[in-house]
Amino acid sequence: MPNRRWLRIIPVAFIMYTIAFVDRTNISLALPDIARDLHMNPEQSGNAAGVFFWGYVLLQIPGGYLAEHWSAKRFVAVLLVIWGVCASATGLVRTWHEFFAMRLLLGIAEGGVWPATLVLLAHWFPRAERARANAYWMLCLPVAVVISSPISGWMLDRWGWRVMLVAEGLLPIVWLAIWLWMIADHPRHARWISSGERDELENTLERESRELETGGRAPFLSTLLRPSVLLMVVVYFLLNTGNYGYLFWLPSALQSAQKLSQVLTGFLFAIPYLVTAVGMVLLSRHSDKHRERCGHVAAGLGGGGIFLLAGVLMSGSLPLLSFAAIAVVGAGSYGALGPFWAIPTETLPPRVAGSAMGLINAIGNLGGYFGPLAVGFLNKQTGNFVYGFGLLAAAMILGGILSALFLPAAKRAN
Repeated sequence: MPNRRWLRIIPVAFIMYTIAFVDRTNISLALPDIARDLHMNPEQSGNAAGVFFWGYVLLQIPGGYLAEHWSAKRFVAVLLVIWGVCASATGLVRTWHEFFAMRLLLGIAEGGVWPATLVLLAHWFPRAERARANAYWMLCLPVAVVISSPISGWMLDRWGWRVMLVAEGLLPIVWLAIWLWMIADHPRHARWISSGERDELENTLERESRELETGGRAPFLSTLLRPSVLLMVVVYFLLNTGNYGYLFWLPSALQSAQKLSQVLTGFLFAIPYLVTAVGMVLLSRHSDKHRERCGHVAAGLGGGGIFLLAGVLMSGSLPLLSFAAIAVVGAGSYGALGPFWAIPTETLPPRVAGSAMGLINAIGNLGGYFGPLAVGFLNKQTGNFVYGFGLLAAAMILGGILSALFLPAAKRAN
């Protein structure tokens, strides 16, 4: 099929969630300054940074349901405005309690965006393309870090964390007009594709949808809570425990190992995410080529954990090799995302898939709370990051093992 879908849907969704990820993760660079100004200890810092994910839970299942049964386009448009206001307001807080509250509200505001976008992509890209479509969109995760880290570091050095948070919080409101203009919920709503392409795409997606209903229409709740979905919740929880603990604390770990400026820390922080972007493309392309998901999730997640563990073990004696190992972690753990998120839409009926992805993302993202919290706690107890990062590595490796043994096999694309 022509490339117009790839050049229109993916870039707009990519930039939209790049902005979301910047608003979510710019805290990681600013956390040392915020902790000092708001008088937070390491445990409070990890708790306040990670509380975002408790709010994030609330709109996951409703978000997936509304995207599938109402409109992904309209739902995301509403959330763009709300999260922009909350992100900017985070830069205006005066106490750590206010900071805690605004992070919680930002999590609620962003909560429905992820499942809604996955539903949107499933409406535009058949099974043979889905891991790549997911991964190309999810490249926004490392790209957001690569792009924003040096800029955020420069803003921190020049104006401080408050200006950085307020300025970056305005971006989603600016992007709202582009989103409304460019995005359509289904091919049948788009005027920019030919009737032949539209019919072929709709027929392919409809045929794949019917194949997933071959067992009859089981009750919604029993389909949503089937064991395969609950296992994906566990795997995604472990993935996020590792990824977000690593993301939030890596700048602080770099600063504690060597006294670095904010700008240099930002550039060093960006290096692992450049490698991550390459890994995400390669792993998703390989997954689509071989029409296989579970083994690719297991290899990416388990491999990321092994490299993180190696980096931890070498951190005291071989700092350069330790950083090199840590720089490869995200290529595996983030690389697993494209194949992983293809599984729900390739194993579940469409009427349930959106809500299932919301459930997986809701509970799984609580790993983004417990990962930073655990690292902060262990750092406070031991005075270093070795045990905290070792725990993150163990979570990734366990997730890889569970993926290899138990994740459901997706239907093969024709």
